[in-house]
Amino acid sequence: MRTHPLLLTVLLLALLLVTPLTAQKITTDYEHGASFSDYHTYAWTEGTPVKDKLMDQHIRSSIDQQLASKGYSKVSNPEQADILITYNAAVDQLTPCNAVGIDCWSYGWGMGSQTAASTLNSLHSGVLDVRIGDNRTHKIVWRGTATGILNSKSGNISRQIKDATTKMFSRYPPKKMSPSSSTTKSFR
Repeated sequence: MRTHPLLLTVLLLALLLVTPLTAQKITTDYEHGASFSDYHTYAWTEGTPVKDKLMDQHIRSSIDQQLASKGYSKVSNPEQADILITYNAAVDQLTPCNAVGIDCWSYGWGMGSQTAASTLNSLHSGVLDVRIGDNRTHKIVWRGTATGILNSKSGNISRQIKDATTKMFSRYPPKKMSPSSSTTKSFR
């Protein structure tokens, strides 16, 4: 059986057009003065989680696995944690975000303090935003964002979450970079 060259060309073009729509883009940023080697324990705090409980479990479990692989221990009492973890996510629609300045996090960090600067007002569809805050200084020390995931139309969401968090946490803890280095990289 002989494949028609035009059919093959059309299929390749269709594949090229669809690929950017499902590609993940991972960006990270961190507080350059933070001492990441001092962090050994973590606890969760609330952000703007997805409403789907199963998807929420996938996200939390995937982040827990990434932190455990780096030697972190999860503690149930936030007072005993070196760092606090939160995530914000949007699935298939624009989602308003809680104030996510570290001073506004729910556990003892100002409870909506006027000093908190919300740097994220809303999330566009398919975004996972993970933040790590130092529990002693009450400041965000690391942030990872994945775009192009959590889209129920693009397939296996648990696989998308695992891939995104693996790529995201491959940059945690951050390696000290020169001022001209960028922490933004696309995984396509």
